[in-house]
Amino acid sequence: MIALLLALGSSLAYGCADFLGGLGARKAHVLRTVMIAAPASLTVEFLLWPFLGASFAPATLAWGAASGVASAIAFVLLYRTLAIGPMNVLSPVTALVSAMLPVGVGLSQGEHLGPAGLIGLPLALVAVVLVSAGHGAGGARPSRTALLLAFGAGAAIALQLVFLHQAPSDSGVGPLITGRAVSSAVTLAAVGLLFRRLGPQKPAYATSATAGVLDSIANLLFLLAARGGDLAVVAVIIALYPAGTVLLARTVLAERIHRGQLIGLGTAAVAVGLLALA
Repeated sequence: MIALLLALGSSLAYGCADFLGGLGARKAHVLRTVMIAAPASLTVEFLLWPFLGASFAPATLAWGAASGVASAIAFVLLYRTLAIGPMNVLSPVTALVSAMLPVGVGLSQGEHLGPAGLIGLPLALVAVVLVSAGHGAGGARPSRTALLLAFGAGAAIALQLVFLHQAPSDSGVGPLITGRAVSSAVTLAAVGLLFRRLGPQKPAYATSATAGVLDSIANLLFLLAARGGDLAVVAVIIALYPAGTVLLARTVLAERIHRGQLIGLGTAAVAVGLLALA
């Protein structure tokens, strides 16, 4: 139950972070948004170090660095995807892709689900699909480029989660610090190389920094949930984060929520209940 609650908190934080990151990327080049978000996230993890501890064994450094590279790619692809929009279609597509690989890894490593879990797990995946049932704001359909970016972002997110899960369980926030340091370095290096192509627009500093802080919190909650529960279940619960993105897009951007998406939100609630029983 604790792992489930942590996963739900992570899902909510990811949804809010993605919404804010998408907004920031609409105001300036996506790299300008990420160059603010990534260091802000790293700052949060340094602040958590004294409270949660951290070790930096070779395995921690290796898996953390791998997650950092995946995180940098995910940041750029995801924020660019959500900037193109519509958010309430592309966010669930990304989430569905991001859930499949961790589920496969968890089950292949010997995780087993009870009867309620065997029903709740596929039902949660169905919920993610249903949340994307609408055609977006005002009937707009996503472009092929946006869909490809969404698939790429989902794959990068999945790899980030899997790599973090592989880090030693006694490493504290070491994998998070290592990963975010690497992703920040990769991002800033890309900004330096492409600076002349980023345009004159200034990033939305507060929005971008808040997105980074929320992403850091989401990563922490995921790590704690995965250490205390099954990766397959935790990954699917986290993949429900589009619910938060969709609701924020409806409230702030007036994007329509279609009937299928409402059914998806209800299905998600049922799936979470079943997974709690499992």
